[in-house]
Amino acid sequence: MKPRSRPSLARRLVSGLVTLVVLAVLAVANRPMVAVAGEALHAYQINRQSYKERYGHWARLPVPRGFKVNAIHAALLHTGKVLIIAGSGNNKDAFEAKSFRTVLYDPRDDEFTDVPTPTDVFCAGHTFLPDGNLLVAGGTKSYEVLEADVEHAAGVMKFKNESPDGGPRVFPKGTRLLSATGEAYRTRSKVTVPAARKVAHNGQVMVHAGEAEVWADAEAKGDRPVVGDPAQYTIEGLTGPDARNLYGIAEKITREKQEYGGDRTSYEFDPLTERYVRTGNMRDHRWYPTLIGLTGGDVIAVSGLDQFGRILPGRNERYLPEQRRWVAAPELKRYFPTYPGLHLMADGRVFYSGSNSGYGSDTEGRTPGLWNVERNTFQPVPGLADAGMNETSSSVLLPPAQDQKVMILGGGGVGESEHSTARTGIADLDEPNPRYAPGPDLPKPARYLSTVVLPDDTVLTTGGSSGYRGGSYRGEPRSDLFNSQIYHPNRNVFETAAESTVGRNYHSEAILLPDGRVITMGGDPLYDPTGKNAGTFEKRIEIYSPPYLFRGDRPTITSGPGAVDRGGAAVFGVSEASRIVSARLLRPSAVTHVTDVDQRSVALGLRSLGNAVEVKVPEKSGLVPSGWYMLFFMNEKGVPSVARWVRVR
Repeated sequence: MKPRSRPSLARRLVSGLVTLVVLAVLAVANRPMVAVAGEALHAYQINRQSYKERYGHWARLPVPRGFKVNAIHAALLHTGKVLIIAGSGNNKDAFEAKSFRTVLYDPRDDEFTDVPTPTDVFCAGHTFLPDGNLLVAGGTKSYEVLEADVEHAAGVMKFKNESPDGGPRVFPKGTRLLSATGEAYRTRSKVTVPAARKVAHNGQVMVHAGEAEVWADAEAKGDRPVVGDPAQYTIEGLTGPDARNLYGIAEKITREKQEYGGDRTSYEFDPLTERYVRTGNMRDHRWYPTLIGLTGGDVIAVSGLDQFGRILPGRNERYLPEQRRWVAAPELKRYFPTYPGLHLMADGRVFYSGSNSGYGSDTEGRTPGLWNVERNTFQPVPGLADAGMNETSSSVLLPPAQDQKVMILGGGGVGESEHSTARTGIADLDEPNPRYAPGPDLPKPARYLSTVVLPDDTVLTTGGSSGYRGGSYRGEPRSDLFNSQIYHPNRNVFETAAESTVGRNYHSEAILLPDGRVITMGGDPLYDPTGKNAGTFEKRIEIYSPPYLFRGDRPTITSGPGAVDRGGAAVFGVSEASRIVSARLLRPSAVTHVTDVDQRSVALGLRSLGNAVEVKVPEKSGLVPSGWYMLFFMNEKGVPSVARWVRVR
């Protein structure tokens, strides 16, 4: 899948003339074949060298049958391989069969391999750690059940233990609870209820009941067991003091829709052993969380749905990489919708762009702003047009990262809204009182738009749809967008790129590869092209070669260290070093639901040394977080080298 060398002028002229003659004969001799001829003409046009130099080129990647998975998450490892995580792949049958998939793709030889996947990491969160491991945390504990399919009323049952004596009490799965009217409910899983605690307060000893939550289902079908108000339940089989001290409480038991439940499992994926390594459990179950690394190397997990499908009320937690364990972070209490778009800034603050995946309050936590994670203060960033259309939008730290500008692109209304927007907004976060300013509009309203920072300081935008999950929009049954654009931050304009051939919407990804190409995968439409039947997950993979790959010979990095220090300098051998005009460190992507907290492009100081160049790495850890990066050198024609992997310490 390497870009081909430029053909000779004579060969291009002969090829073009032959094609045009054939098309003319087809059009005259057989009019019904005009459509076929039109397709042939289109194929000819998009494969012309001049076209590719201006717009780039898309190509399908042949994927062996056994490796066609539902790409829910994807990350570029420092080995150069792409980690494609499906988990159960939004497939309830696979979940119940405990059939979880992860695949590694090696772009160097187009080989695919399977990776054992221990639990359902579908809709987990992830981010890279300083050592290059990918932290993957949370995932799916239970699948949603639509209201029409809920036959047994159910709800969260809180077991209470008012006795400080006797230690914790364990109740097995299927424990029976009875309401005051005699309705029976059974627990879905085992629950351990801690003993009550004795606490001294103003000279008096008070007892705080121990408690633990579990899901409980009514034994009887239908509406009779539905309870709409808080109520107390007795635990069957208890007698004497136990019957008084141990009981259940539920806020409500209903036949409402049951949301996805989050998992607590956490792993580090090791790129060298190519295996998931178990870490300590998260403090909370989380489904749709965002994970982001801080300047000291710790990671915080933000938002998500708990094991019962409830949005976590601003309860965030911290991962300690050296200890491989999670700890509570009550000092960082802050509410966000699920999968919030977060970006680490040079001064260590975290910018919330406003992008999110939708679960949560319609109003709370949706204001963009700068989060000071040292003091837990939040500075709103106003000015965003169509501020109510940030769900399923994309946001990206524009290149170079030193400019400290974040762009938000597209998005839709809350929930399964039929409305979407073409607006973009740009926030200059170096300003003392930053606010969003309008950017250029996208060609069409777009949700689920993938954004990829390229080594020439531009941003590719591709995929997405105007309608919810690729569905109907303004009378059309499908709304996938095949147009791609390249945004130029220095000129604040979009330029048209070659059109993709595969629709991408919900559950799709795009990632920059070390050779400068972009791999795109995934797509989970709600309906098929007719808009009448259920959609099927898109398993085809496309690779985009940007225009810079068709503009001549590429620089070659011939030597240099495998690690550099922040604030330090390093020398790299580069072919035709005198022609090198820029150097960039690009942090690899880890993306899901168009949320990518990792990707960034850092400009390096550059000095020519004859047959080599010296680069200077910025000092701020908020600008250059520790970890692995792709080092690209660019010549005066805007052609990048193939990247060299470098670890920043």
